[in-house]
Amino acid sequence: MGGARVKPALRTIPFVKASACGNDFLLIDAALAPTESDIAAFTRRICDRHNGVGADGVEWMSAHFSADVELRLINADGSEAEISGNGTRCVAAYVCATQEKERISILTGAGVKICSLISRRDSEYEFETEMGNPSVAPELPISTHSGEFRGIPVSMGNPHYVVFVDEFTRNWQAQAADIQSMSQFPKGVNVEFVRVESKFDIRVRFFERGAGETSSSGTGSCAAAVAAMAIGRAGSPVKVHAAGGTQTVRRVGDNIFLRGPARLVCRGEFFLS
Repeated sequence: MGGARVKPALRTIPFVKASACGNDFLLIDAALAPTESDIAAFTRRICDRHNGVGADGVEWMSAHFSADVELRLINADGSEAEISGNGTRCVAAYVCATQEKERISILTGAGVKICSLISRRDSEYEFETEMGNPSVAPELPISTHSGEFRGIPVSMGNPHYVVFVDEFTRNWQAQAADIQSMSQFPKGVNVEFVRVESKFDIRVRFFERGAGETSSSGTGSCAAAVAAMAIGRAGSPVKVHAAGGTQTVRRVGDNIFLRGPARLVCRGEFFLS
């Protein structure tokens, strides 16, 4: 007589979900990542908002000898990005919660970023991140299926195209998607539509590489503010208002600093099929 069969345990990958102004990320130990050929597919699956956990991307975290943590950002569509300002801040919140650090060095694809804790209450954190020296190019006119646009290319370690508008059109997402598809941006581009409300207040809509419309963007907030400062339409500091909340960008010499919240939402385990 044979013994009872034991069902094999389901394989799982643990994750932490965090959000910065509605821009949400899954934080996962990179040692648990699938093989290189599978990491994009896995990220798409876990980021799916109907059949997965749901997020704008995964921050794969590794130990590093020169920083508190090293990040590899994979977007919700499986593409890789250099950095997310909001994702970096989410990881800073996790490091602060688990290691009790208040000054956190994070190695991203755009270099080391330093996150300094401003305040903490339960699972809510506020950090100011030193984002480095931006690069602002001359205005770049482009012609798309949606019309003509005159935007300012900005690099925050990742590419942005900032368009100033009087009002946000009903089809701004389609316009942004058209801009992203243009040959001028062979590596893709994050698109920001910006409405200047005062010298120290701007309102922004974000359409990001690999994620589409997002409630907020850290590097996008920086790019929008930097472009507005470059053409004399904003001063420092400037509040960047978005659907998910408000962040503050200030300039000190050549350096840009980004201040905003991050919230640890939940932790769990994702079943692997």
